[in-house]
Amino acid sequence: MFDLSGRCAVVVGGTAGIGRAIAMALACAGADVVATSRSSESIDSTADQIERMGRRTLRIVSDVCDRDSLQQLHDETLAEFGRIDILVNSAGITKRIPTVDCPIELWQKIMNVNLNGTLRACQIFGKTMIDAGYGRIVNVASLSTFVAFQEVAAYGASKAAVGALTKSLAVEWAEFGVTVNAIAPGIIPTKLNRKLLDSNRGHELIMRTPMARFGTVDEVSGAAVYFAAAESGFVTGQILAVDGGYLASGVNQ
Repeated sequence: MFDLSGRCAVVVGGTAGIGRAIAMALACAGADVVATSRSSESIDSTADQIERMGRRTLRIVSDVCDRDSLQQLHDETLAEFGRIDILVNSAGITKRIPTVDCPIELWQKIMNVNLNGTLRACQIFGKTMIDAGYGRIVNVASLSTFVAFQEVAAYGASKAAVGALTKSLAVEWAEFGVTVNAIAPGIIPTKLNRKLLDSNRGHELIMRTPMARFGTVDEVSGAAVYFAAAESGFVTGQILAVDGGYLASGVNQ
């Protein structure tokens, strides 16, 4: 079960943190994987690792804020592999700032990457999946899709919207054999949040997590493999929290 041999996956934001772990997990399950981001150096490093696993890949720089770059990513991948079965949207940014002080330019930047970037990729790759009659789209949501955290209103709003977008596309594209699901990671140390998690705030978050620890990127990537596999074909429009029981605990922020 969960064998992805013969499948082609594209992981947007797939060269660092959770995205990279997902790219590796998909390759480990047998898929050819194109992991992309804005950093050519990170792309090369990730591609080298994928190739060492015996999988095929491409080295393509992309920016989720640039529709043309995503179209090029799609076109080159389709030309090379002849198919695109799996899309993972993992690119994201955040900035902690009191909402009353948040410049509209920062708000729009976070929305453009986290929400609009996900939409752009879903539109471009989703069309090919609809035409093929098969596809697996996995978006990366957040605990902020469900609950509020201090001074990250733009991020929270963007991820709540990613959750709504996931469900909307799932309903629209179900008849075409395309499933659209999302993962909501719990508190997972990455380069993006490591400084915060090393502070008193990080200790607070551990105390609010029933498992009393942070998660790992590998614990998130297994959920992506599940959503990407044929065996999850009757699952769509779901947002799976991989959070050590954080949401279930009912502790308010």
